Amino acid sequence: MSGAARGSGEQGGTGRLYGVGLGPGDPELVTVKAARLIGAADVVAFHAARHGRSVARALAEPYLREGQVEELLVYPVTTETTDHPGGYQGAIDEFYESAAARLAAHLDAGRDVVVLAEGDPLFYGSYMHMHKRLAHRYPTEVVPGVTSVSGAAAAVGRPLVERDEVLTVLPGTLPADELAARLAATDSAAVMKLGRTFPQVREAFERAGVMDRALYVERATTDRQRCLPLADVDPASVPYFSLALLPSPLTPQGTEPARPSGEAAVHGEVVVVGLGPGARSWTTPEAAEALSCADDLVGYGPYLDRVAANPRQTRHPSDNRVEADRAAHALELARSGRRVAVVSSGDPGVFAMAAAVLEVAERPEFAGVPVRVVPGLTAAQAVASRVGAPLGHDFCVMSLSDVLKPWEVIVGRLRHAAAADLVIALYNPRSRHRPHQLGEALQVLLETRAPETVVVVGRDVGGSEETVRVTTLGSLDPATVDMRCLVLVGSSQTRVTPSGAVYTSRSYPG
Repeated sequence: MSGAARGSGEQGGTGRLYGVGLGPGDPELVTVKAARLIGAADVVAFHAARHGRSVARALAEPYLREGQVEELLVYPVTTETTDHPGGYQGAIDEFYESAAARLAAHLDAGRDVVVLAEGDPLFYGSYMHMHKRLAHRYPTEVVPGVTSVSGAAAAVGRPLVERDEVLTVLPGTLPADELAARLAATDSAAVMKLGRTFPQVREAFERAGVMDRALYVERATTDRQRCLPLADVDPASVPYFSLALLPSPLTPQGTEPARPSGEAAVHGEVVVVGLGPGARSWTTPEAAEALSCADDLVGYGPYLDRVAANPRQTRHPSDNRVEADRAAHALELARSGRRVAVVSSGDPGVFAMAAAVLEVAERPEFAGVPVRVVPGLTAAQAVASRVGAPLGHDFCVMSLSDVLKPWEVIVGRLRHAAAADLVIALYNPRSRHRPHQLGEALQVLLETRAPETVVVVGRDVGGSEETVRVTTLGSLDPATVDMRCLVLVGSSQTRVTPSGAVYTSRSYPG
């Protein structure tokens, strides 16, 4: 507990600030006290990078309750690149001041505030910046958590220190020369903050002459934990949530690092990844991470071209019409122990590779090969966002391609969707091999839809040649549409505002 902490009565009824440690990643390592305080708090605050995903909130989610106020504290920068007049430090200081002011407003109103922290709140944690700014003004309590260093030592099953040994904890952001000197002068060490710093950290271990007993632990205690000798680590695969360990020299050499249950039995897997529709910023952090961890990338050539080159990875481009063969190839690679990413545009579960991979994975020869799907932003969502909210009410998604289903089936489904007054997103609307089908589809729609029905056509949305136009069902010229387009056909409730925005009302008249 902070020395400044006092009973709430002495503070005129203000709320109490709690810095709560959640441990290194295993939800079962959240302490009983931390869980109780999270559930009882009026306000729960947590940090996140600009993507908005918070590891701390994910760990605390089982203990949150309905009605709590959540304060998402989004860092303005994650690297030292910024146009802030005060540079990186100026931007981050301004952020912490603003975040502290937001929490102070709750505390002044008598609300208890829990600030979530991965690991321990005062061990390289973001909470300490709130503590410095608020603990002298409000009753404050810090709830310790299991540190990542403790979690990593448990993961590898190697003692950090024995007897009179000295343990040194170092940030990987130190210059390689200084790191090497400190590693050479200590018995045991933990080096934090890897990711982009990994090459200089590895160099420091080599200079210090201790690489032979150095270990690497990634995402300790989670189901994605990885442990191996530091010398075997590929620098391109190192995330921020990892550390390097120099265990006790008294530990017998040759001891193999402990591995998560099942890791030794199955090394390979297939991850079907959605890149989103075009812009790199629309590729989710989860998708980017899955791509970076892969040994092999499998997919349609133009989609693979959207993934940044990595010399340690092998690419397997193929034609867009060999989905089953592509899926089988990916599963064969995974069965041999490779980590394979099957790349799709948009969302892999929407007219893309996820269904093909799962269908082929049912074959007996691929039993036991893990397959998981990482979602992506769909083309329908991207096009809709450019004009407003045309998908604001019930809608359906259809493909006009007859490669895998008869045209008669497409026409029947289209007729039913039109009669149901659904907004319809049309994928694969018109190709050189079937230029007539979009025109036929429009005639089917006009059987039940008014010619004035709103239509949105998006082409290469998120790409360098993006165009978006709003027209009507009666005015749409099929010749202006190609395979790089997505067509949104509105319902009777789709409107265009005076400013040009498009939306579908969620309430029907009467």
